[in-house]
Amino acid sequence: MREYILVINPGSTSTKVAVFKGNENIRQKNISHSAEELSKFERISDQYEYRKNAILNWLKEEGFDLSNFLAIVGRGGLLRPMPSGTYLVTEKMIEDLKIGYQGEHASNLGGIIAKSIADSQGINAYIVDPVAVDEFEDIARISGLPEIPRRSLVHALNIKAVSRKIAKKMNKNLDEVNFIVAHLGGGISVAPLKKGKIVDVNNANEGGPFSPERCGGLPVGDLVKMAFSGKYTYKELKKKMVGQGGLVGYLGTNDAREVVKRINEGDQYAKLIFEAMAYQIAKEIGACAAVLCGKVDKIILTGGLAYSDLLNSLIIDRVKFISDVEIVPGEDEMLALAEGALRVINGEEKVKIYEEEVGI
Repeated sequence: MREYILVINPGSTSTKVAVFKGNENIRQKNISHSAEELSKFERISDQYEYRKNAILNWLKEEGFDLSNFLAIVGRGGLLRPMPSGTYLVTEKMIEDLKIGYQGEHASNLGGIIAKSIADSQGINAYIVDPVAVDEFEDIARISGLPEIPRRSLVHALNIKAVSRKIAKKMNKNLDEVNFIVAHLGGGISVAPLKKGKIVDVNNANEGGPFSPERCGGLPVGDLVKMAFSGKYTYKELKKKMVGQGGLVGYLGTNDAREVVKRINEGDQYAKLIFEAMAYQIAKEIGACAAVLCGKVDKIILTGGLAYSDLLNSLIIDRVKFISDVEIVPGEDEMLALAEGALRVINGEEKVKIYEEEVGI
């Protein structure tokens, strides 16, 4: 009997896998991949067979037979700009995932592995709300420099999942509410949702608030000077922006708990930097309120950093005049992926076809 959903969420050094029965997570594993193992592959897409075999071995060890699965769902990758939703994995999508249409990332492997396993069983493979979700209004694409349009790259999976959860709590459909959602993690996305659509967002790698390990938006003139100073290669400067920026750059750690510990021990510099991060997050929330013309039904703080009572309170003090604030800490990506597939399987949502939605 086909009753299970397999969820696959590849990360840079691990692959999270889970087996769901309905919306119940009955088994989960974080399969680690050593740097030595991954160094054998020239491109991320070349890791496909290696990671797939690791997943199949885990399923065998846990006693799951592939004939008992009714669908496979993978984390969506850096595809073409696309509307939110649950997508059937098609051959054209696989092509774009393999080449890394908007860049190489381990998440590109989610759909590739999901379809391979699904095809072996004659069942469907899906992806749900990838980072390439693009629901921008045209005005949001204008950057100020014609050669550089603003792009939508966003923590869409968690942002949409928590928005659905809060809308349901309010006895509303998602398309009936306006939210501002701040996904607070290693990167920070702050997005205004207008009637359920992400109509704008900072690029968490290159703009908006600084985060535990990313620099956020910088004074552009000074950044150009750094780029042409001769002190850095392109790769080195990118690493300073993503990986060595934010809390890491100022305080040498990306662990907010460590920073709070230092603050409690009287470290005034740590206090200044942490408050500055909260200040920038609050400022971005204020900008999103302007996008929504002040019509904000709820502000939602989510992601790993939302476990920090200190950070939450610093942000709330500055934004509570806009709307009530709801805190949904963490990010249950595995459940969000399973729920996306279930909405289609149960007929609550129509599956999207990649080629049709992106116009190819």
